[in-house]
This record gives sequence, C-alpha cells and structure tokens, in this order.
Amino acid sequence: MPLTGIGDVIRQSPAGVGAFNVIQLEHATAIVAGAETLGVPVVLQISENCVRYHGALEPVALAALAVARAATVPVAVHLDHATDRALVEEAVALGLGSVMFDASALPDEENVAATAEVTAWCRARGVWVEAELGEVGGKDGVHAPGARTKPHEAADYVARTGVDALAVAVGTSHAMTTKDAVLDLALIAELRAALPVPLVLHGSSGVPDDTLREAVRNGMKKINIATHLNKAFTGAVRDHLTRDAAVVDPRKYVKSGRDAVTREVTHLLSVLTSS
Repeated sequence: MPLTGIGDVIRQSPAGVGAFNVIQLEHATAIVAGAETLGVPVVLQISENCVRYHGALEPVALAALAVARAATVPVAVHLDHATDRALVEEAVALGLGSVMFDASALPDEENVAATAEVTAWCRARGVWVEAELGEVGGKDGVHAPGARTKPHEAADYVARTGVDALAVAVGTSHAMTTKDAVLDLALIAELRAALPVPLVLHGSSGVPDDTLREAVRNGMKKINIATHLNKAFTGAVRDHLTRDAAVVDPRKYVKSGRDAVTREVTHLLSVLTSS
C-alpha cells in the first residue's frame, strides 16, 4: 500500500487515530501488525529521544517508512516532539509527511513565532504540522501537572501559527506507568468546539480505556501512546528470560516483546475505534 500522510489517516478514521512511538524495528512491525489485525489506519511516531538513542534519524526513519509501505492498511510515519528545526528539515527530506514541532518550552510569543516559521516552511513542502500550546511562560510545557489549555488561547495560537493539529493539556502527563489519569472531558469538548484543527492527546498511556473512549467522543482525534507499549514489551521480555535462563538468541525473547506490543496495539485501536 502506498505510504499515507497523517492527514489522510485522520480523514479515513471514523473515530480516534492511534499514534504509537517506535523505538526499534520490532516496535514498528508490531504496531503495524496490530493495525492490520483490525484493518484500521495507524501512525508510527519517531521522537527526538528515539533519534538520540539511535544516534541518527535516517536509520530508524527509513526502517519505519519501509514497514509502512509494506503494510496492508494506511500507515503514516510522523516525527514526534522535535525541538530542533534541523531535525524537522531532515525528516521532511527523508520522506516523513508530518512532524510535531515542540516549542512549548519557550515563552509564549517565541513559541508562536518559531512554530509559525516551521509551519510555513513545512506547508510549502506539503508536510502536516502538529504543535502544542505550553503554559503561559513556557516553564514546564503543556503536560506539566495541573496544566490546562484555555480554548480562547488555543484558538488564537492556531490562527497565528497555522498548524494542522494541536496537542492540548487536559489532564495527562508523559511516561505514566499506571492508568489513573483524570481527564477534563468538558474541556476537551470546549476545545473541539473552539478549534478548526484536530486535537491531539499526548501522554495517553496513563488514561483508562473507558476514559479514552470518552475523550474521543468529546473531540480528541489523535491519541499518542508510548510508555504503555514499552511496559508491555519489557514485561514480556523479562518473563521470557525468567522462564528460559539459558536462552541466548535475542530473536526468541525479543519476539515475545514484539508479540506483546501487537496485542496491546490491537486492543488499544479497538478501544479508539469503538468510541
């Protein structure tokens, strides 16, 4: 199937779109296998931290693009949480059709200026841009504890930057390993009514399934999940090594992790698409 842009994935998805972070090739193949099980589109995300882990964007990006092209469902490959414009430009040159430019740590006016500039550059090349609106002052970013996005500020931010989607603060935080995040569902509905672009929920690993469904019903469109899959992968590998202390072939225990990720992606996509 031809590589799909994230805008097309969003348009083709009747409910929530699952966007899952890739760390290594096994994550990419597992995520796509989960989407293929249900026959729904999916997004493979490569974060700036992932690039740092591999030492370069190109190896992991080209691998993810190859997996996407071989899939039987629409798959988009997306650069997640890039704070470096040079990394954005490299991603576009490599063929990624969308980027998340994260200037949320900057003071508000600097965030707007930097994001607008990157968005204009990307739009001229047919690339879709996601951003996030940080706290006023930009100290801790959109996902600091207690942070909430104000609808009128979000509408102004979208108008001034021209972004295609916006990550908003509604009660989640990154790297949660327990599912006890409490979302402000009424705020999600207000943001949906106020903004002309899709809403993105970061830090979704900590959100219970029923709440994810409600978030999508109230207007969330792109749902980012990373830590939950890493927890499943690591747990499965740990269990395999505990059961078979003599194993030395990494294909055997890494496969356990890959299979666990596929199961979780299948489950999560069923939650998002049943909303």
